[in-house]
Amino acid sequence: QVELVESGGGLVQAGGSLRLSCVASGNIISLNAMGWYRQSPGKQRELVATSTSGGSTKYADSVKGRFTISRDNAKNTVYLQMNSLRPEDTAVYFCNAGVTGWRYTGPYDANYWGQGTQVTVSS
Repeated sequence: QVELVESGGGLVQAGGSLRLSCVASGNIISLNAMGWYRQSPGKQRELVATSTSGGSTKYADSVKGRFTISRDNAKNTVYLQMNSLRPEDTAVYFCNAGVTGWRYTGPYDANYWGQGTQVTVSS
């Protein structure tokens, strides 16, 4: 099995910064696309940023120029640097990863989610 564990959330004032981390562990052969999503109360989960294994990135229009996704493949970790935070960025942030893993039946591909980390931006 594979587990994703996020960290780095918290309470910050508007204009401040936070850095989220997500570490993948388990029987991993390779990590494919990795990304961050967020969900506010009463709203659907939405894409924030994604990164392919080759380093190509994609951002939601609402975070372009403020958030940066990066990854350290050697550490099975993806980061989200969030600057110039706004109250509307308040949400639970979830890590997502496409994983090629290993089990006794052989390699397999699956998609995993972390448990989420709360980010609260006060005005």
